[in-house]
Amino acid sequence: MLKKSTARALFCAYAAGALLPLIFSGCQAKKSGQKSYEFTQVRQGNLERTVSSSGTINPVSTVKVLPRMSGKVEKINVDFNDQVRKGDILAELNTDMLRLQREQQLAQVIKSRANYELQQLNYRNQQALAEKNLISEYELKTSKTSLDIQAADLAAAEANLRVIETEINQYAFITSPIDGIVLDRNINVGDTVVDSSSNNSSSIFTLAENLKEMQIEAGVGELDVASINKEQAVRFTLESLPGRSFTGVVDTLRLVPAVLNNVVSYTVIINVENQDGSLLPGMTCAVDFIVTRKENVLMAPNAALRYQPTSLSAAEIEDMVFAAGLKGLDDEQRKAALESRAQAKAQASGQNNTSGSGIQGIMMGNAPGVGRGGPMGGPGRQPGVQGSGAAQGRAGTAGTPVVIKNLWYINSEGKLDVMRVQTGITNGTNTEIITGEDISGIQFILREKI
Repeated sequence: MLKKSTARALFCAYAAGALLPLIFSGCQAKKSGQKSYEFTQVRQGNLERTVSSSGTINPVSTVKVLPRMSGKVEKINVDFNDQVRKGDILAELNTDMLRLQREQQLAQVIKSRANYELQQLNYRNQQALAEKNLISEYELKTSKTSLDIQAADLAAAEANLRVIETEINQYAFITSPIDGIVLDRNINVGDTVVDSSSNNSSSIFTLAENLKEMQIEAGVGELDVASINKEQAVRFTLESLPGRSFTGVVDTLRLVPAVLNNVVSYTVIINVENQDGSLLPGMTCAVDFIVTRKENVLMAPNAALRYQPTSLSAAEIEDMVFAAGLKGLDDEQRKAALESRAQAKAQASGQNNTSGSGIQGIMMGNAPGVGRGGPMGGPGRQPGVQGSGAAQGRAGTAGTPVVIKNLWYINSEGKLDVMRVQTGITNGTNTEIITGEDISGIQFILREKI
């Protein structure tokens, strides 16, 4: 038993000793192995820069119909979604009490007219007596005043009669003020409505003038509102109509700001066509304002422009980026760039500066004699335009912002290399690439595989 246990222990020790070099060598191989990447290519296509928002679809013009007299609803002639013409009777109010009032007022008119005619005869007699100096001037004046009062009473009675007749013949019939469609009906037969002059009055019908032309009210944040212009093209989609895309045109930018949770936004009115009637009032939509559109441009995924190798140190990346920026420069520009970088390193000694100050000196035009040509030396760089390296470019003398980015790839020797390119507009996924070199066949690194 002792011999067997001793042999087993020796075997286990031997096996463990034999495995240790294998495990170590496997770790070394994994550690020293090359990284694997996902690649992409620069492709040609159409690119748009847009401002996204959301909005609500509404009719261009709506009219709220209020009653012009108080009364009980006796008849309703239209319902929701009915087409109406201007002057069509929408509803009728009960006029029984008004007809009784008309009879009373008609009697008052007859009475007032009789009193007026009697006083008119009396005044004529008074005039005849006054001509013979049988009555005083005061009595004549009194008779004339009584005649004027009777004439006023008759005119008032006749006016009140016309008011009642107008209510019976016109106001009791609620008519449409426009040609359109009934969007809303807020009354039923038997309801009592209140005259529109009262504070308690409310609309009984809501009419839309034309649903063939609609408008979108979209909110745009203060950071993006400068990109919105009149007659600007707009594209929008609706969740209720998947797979369809609609277009519109900016009509108005309302200058009244709306503040919600300390966020300032402005309302933009967009005109849209609705010939097939698929757009309904109240629908919500996702809106894209097309700020810039370019066709047949080179573009690369934004992930490739953001990539930074993890296998290189910050100093190594800076050196490679600087060397890539020297390509295409003439001897004088290259010498000025090297001097600028040396000065920048001397000034930044003792500080943690990994932002690539040398190449920034080239892009910003700080180096003497470096004011023309981009890092690629191609036609994509405008003369005199300044940039800021990989950061957001400033407006140069030509007023065009310039942004320089890095694209990493594996060169013909199988090593990491970098290319400096000028970028243009972006749609959030792809970015325009401006370069004078033919880079269509190069496999650029998109990301590292895990």
